[in-house]
Amino acid sequence: MTPTLDAEQTARLSAWMDASELPGAGAPLRIRFLSGGSQNNIFELRRGDLHAVMRIPPAAAPADRDEGILREWRIIEALDGTDVPHAKAIRACPDTSVLGRSFYLMGFVDGWSPMELHGGPWPAPFNGDVEARRGLAYELVDGIARLSRVDWKAKGLTGLGRPDGFHERQVDRWLGFLERVRRRDLPGLDEASRWLRAHRPLDYVPGLMHGDYQFANVMYRHGAPATLAAIVDWEMGTIGDPKLDLAWVVQTWPEDTDGGDGTIGGYLDLSGMPSRSQILARYAEVSGRQVDDIDYYIVLARWKLAIVLEQGFQRAGDSPALQAFGPIVLDSMRAAAELAETTEYAG
Repeated sequence: MTPTLDAEQTARLSAWMDASELPGAGAPLRIRFLSGGSQNNIFELRRGDLHAVMRIPPAAAPADRDEGILREWRIIEALDGTDVPHAKAIRACPDTSVLGRSFYLMGFVDGWSPMELHGGPWPAPFNGDVEARRGLAYELVDGIARLSRVDWKAKGLTGLGRPDGFHERQVDRWLGFLERVRRRDLPGLDEASRWLRAHRPLDYVPGLMHGDYQFANVMYRHGAPATLAAIVDWEMGTIGDPKLDLAWVVQTWPEDTDGGDGTIGGYLDLSGMPSRSQILARYAEVSGRQVDDIDYYIVLARWKLAIVLEQGFQRAGDSPALQAFGPIVLDSMRAAAELAETTEYAG
């Protein structure tokens, strides 16, 4: 069943919008469901001159999602005034008496998402213009490079995460999550875990990170040149190590995108795209951070991704989408262990 707001909820939302002095007071409120899942529902709102998106947990989501929604709000509100592409922050509502859950409104982004392609070709002109297509990759990495430069303390994000001891906590923290659901062996887990305990990055400069950065979580403006319109889905956002976002992008990115391995995540064609080395060089140029220790971050990213997806796989039930995580987990953990064994990085 498609989530919706009933007449009473719509009236309460309209009253809250009026009290918040948002545009469109007195005009009918039109609501359209866009997407959703177990953690968030997303609705398009139109009222007079207001064109917005509402992000709200469904009624069945855990109680701590209200806090999570307000964490997301802190981030997008802090991004206003920066050069990081994002949806405009409009208003947050922590008062659960309005709709039963905390929620926030952000500006509607006129653009397209790579997730809309469902494995099909890039939209015009990126399907035929290789140089324009390369711009999609550079815009993707520029987004997190800019994010890493945000002065998070000046933007009021102190307390959003625990940057001190970030790397020292990773192995124990995520193994703890895994042990709660673990019902099978994951070949490579012990080897990658030992390697991560024994190594650290060359340097660590805390910053704002997305936590799940990939083509699936960005939107582009229509047409060429490629322009990143917004980074979306800040559910995993925190203050930590921004270079983990970079590793999230490049962990499966091939060096030769025309060499037969030119896909990423099984849903995007990377043929004609920049190589992994070119992506890393672009990040270093825009962010001002060195990337000589990227192998450490890739081992961490592959290892962490396997654990995150294993949690979904173990609660899959009859869900084909979650069942599909099973072999991906094994591949990702195996790849983490293989890189840990073969890398020349000794930090």
